[in-house]
Order: sequence, then C-alpha cells, then structure tokens
Amino acid sequence: MKVVINACNGGFGLSEQAIEKLLERKGIAFDKVEREQKFLGASYYKAGQPHTNDNYISEYDLVEHRSDEDLIAVVEELGTAADGRFSELKVIEIPDDVEWYVEEYDGLEWIAEVHRTWR
Repeated sequence: MKVVINACNGGFGLSEQAIEKLLERKGIAFDKVEREQKFLGASYYKAGQPHTNDNYISEYDLVEHRSDEDLIAVVEELGTAADGRFSELKVIEIPDDVEWYVEEYDGLEWIAEVHRTWR
C-alpha cells in the first residue's frame, strides 16, 4: 500500500498546483480566490456557490486519507511541485496487512503500526 507523508520539519501541505490537480481528479468543480497576502496562497470554494464557510473546500479534508489513490497519483506525477510551503512530500510503501497511522514530530512524519499501550 502506498501512503503520502511529509519528509521534513514544517508540516504536511500541498502546493496550489497540487490542490487544483487533486480537485480536478476528484471531479470537484471549484472557484479559486486569491488572498490579499501572497504568502497565504489561495482559497478554494465549490464552483458557483457564494464564498461562505459552508462552501469552503478544506485542504485538510482532501488529504485526510493519506493512502487516497488520487492524492498519491498527484504527488507522484508532480514530484517536488506538489510540495506545500513547508513540506517535502514523499510516497512510501507499507505492507497491505498493516494497521497504521501517521505519527509526527515538528511536522516530520512517519508511518507507525497500531499497537496496544497502557499507562
């Protein structure tokens, strides 16, 4: 199974190009609204809808499932052009039968296997 992680400190994020390609792959029509401050990037809303919070497309919702086939395809296709402002995205492979989750420290991520813990 393939999974996308962030391989540097800073945190997971996609470039605007990657977000737009991911929305297109998922068949989600969108409007792009440039923010006043350039370093913030753009906001995305469902196409044809008033620009309200109810119609806002969250990047988090798009990347919540790191093994999503569309996300993996976009990262593999774009390479470093998929990286967000503070990220270095990497596609890794893990065995299909592993129950896993994303673990991180200071934005640097790795895949950990689910196990039992007690305190």
